Amino acid sequence: MIVAITGSTSMIGLDLVKAHLSSGDNVIAIVRSNSDKINKLPITDKVTVIQCDNDNYSSLHDLCKCDVFYHLAWSKTSVKDRDDIQVQFNNIQYTLDAVRLAYNWSAKKFIGAGSQAEFGVKNGPLSEKTCASPESAYGISKYASGMLSGLLCKQLGMHFNWTRILSAYGENDREGTLVKYLVKSFLNGDAPELTPCEQIWDYIYSEDVASAFKAISVKGVDGKTYVIGSGHGEPLKNYVKTIADVLGADCTGVFGKKDYPPHQPMMLYSDISELTKDTGFVPKYSFEDGIKRVINNMKNNS
Repeated sequence: MIVAITGSTSMIGLDLVKAHLSSGDNVIAIVRSNSDKINKLPITDKVTVIQCDNDNYSSLHDLCKCDVFYHLAWSKTSVKDRDDIQVQFNNIQYTLDAVRLAYNWSAKKFIGAGSQAEFGVKNGPLSEKTCASPESAYGISKYASGMLSGLLCKQLGMHFNWTRILSAYGENDREGTLVKYLVKSFLNGDAPELTPCEQIWDYIYSEDVASAFKAISVKGVDGKTYVIGSGHGEPLKNYVKTIADVLGADCTGVFGKKDYPPHQPMMLYSDISELTKDTGFVPKYSFEDGIKRVINNMKNNS
């Protein structure tokens, strides 16, 4: 099988590449021009690397063929850019361009990466049945991208699935995430400055996210949107304490030093029963197991 992946050097993208290589599949890795992360991709004749920016997918129409097309690429995902309306609006067009590229490459399935931000603020577990009511420009654009790309896939006769990913973490996480901030702070003997961390959270290890995507590519029901999380929620404070415990650090007095940011949901955990029923996906890693791997990686690369 041949799979194409935009955003292939992202945290989830890299694990998705490895997941398909482990099954003997060929991977077309689409990366931004002059990306400084290309060297993170496995060097093998089963990986074809194509450099192309998000706004130039039409230039690739006659280059390749694939069976499954994953669209993970997204411009400007940092907190400070998530309410930049024009930037986030552009991502809708890039997603539709990706659908057209998948069609030109004869893909049978298109799978897009959405976000928990599409749900907005909710007071219970997030599932396929939860009503979407996004509040940020990022969440609104993700939601619009999922709806419009699903409609376009239907018009073009392609199998379609959208995903809404909760809080993923892993070795290749970008700088500035809470997990990386916490690990770096505790490793350096610093006390992180945190909110009260009372929100109910759901962290999922990036390799598990990749496994979920792969399961959806095989058994996902056409037209469905799947929530990807661990299926388990607990106070964010507990995750902080787990990281501190693994590192032998003291997290006393670190909570409540900052206010909650705008659009802060207080309940962000998943019900993945539908995903499990349709595809058989069950997360492999506990948070403690995953964070130990992240910490070892950060120590080895410091």
